[in-house]
Amino acid sequence: MVTAEAISHGAITIVNAMATGKGAALGVQLWTKARVTLTDNPNHIQARILDDPTESTSLICTTAKIILNEFTTKKYGAIVETESNIPIAVGLKSSSAASNAVAAATLAALGRKTDGIKIVRLGVRSSLRARVTLTGAFDDACACYFGGLVVTDNRRCRILKRSRPLERNHILLHVPKLKKYSGDIHKDSFKRIARFVDSTHHEALKGNYLLSLTLNGIAYSNVLGYDPSPVVDALGAGAVGAGLSGKGPAIVAIVPDRKVEQVISAWNSYSGRIIETALNLKEATSRVLN
Repeated sequence: MVTAEAISHGAITIVNAMATGKGAALGVQLWTKARVTLTDNPNHIQARILDDPTESTSLICTTAKIILNEFTTKKYGAIVETESNIPIAVGLKSSSAASNAVAAATLAALGRKTDGIKIVRLGVRSSLRARVTLTGAFDDACACYFGGLVVTDNRRCRILKRSRPLERNHILLHVPKLKKYSGDIHKDSFKRIARFVDSTHHEALKGNYLLSLTLNGIAYSNVLGYDPSPVVDALGAGAVGAGLSGKGPAIVAIVPDRKVEQVISAWNSYSGRIIETALNLKEATSRVLN
């Protein structure tokens, strides 16, 4: 049977959409790869997450099923495998990257072509059905699929603005060992910061994404109970923007070349690991292997 693979990159939060339904995200050069092989075993999806076999495969199974049901009347099954260097359940868009990659690989295996925004929306539908997101994470999925900066209205699945930042700063990620799943979050707790986050979203629309990242991180860290010290220390060491990514606990710092070592040094006193990456401007890709 036909086998295809796809790659979608990762992203970081600029504005978290959980409080208002409006968000923004920035593509980064982390990645998730998916390989999909069609089978003659109707409606049976066999799935594995190669780099973390203990994690649930609900999302990638759901995504493959939705694509098969949407784009073909023939009764296929599929073998789905993913691998990734994006840490899972820390706010770095692992679910959005996975749903994008599986959707694109399944479509390629079927020999079907569609535009990127359709693939993203199918991935969002899969994420909502698999209950790995509170908002559908349309902003995250767009940034993962298209790269660059994306500002969105998640409630309407609309892109409000796309841009390709010219800065070539480093992006540092501090990743504690703690995992936090979207199903553990109570959305009502964000009501008290909604007006503040809405203002932060307006700043992102104006292009002030570094300010948005920082203000958003302060607001959500407060609500979610995270210590803001890693953000403050990164800014003090020379980061031009820093904040919480997604639901956390990962912290993002955008850092000029000459300040990278200072920020890393400031974070070395905290437990966890530091990942160095960069802005991604490439769209997701897919190809048939046989």
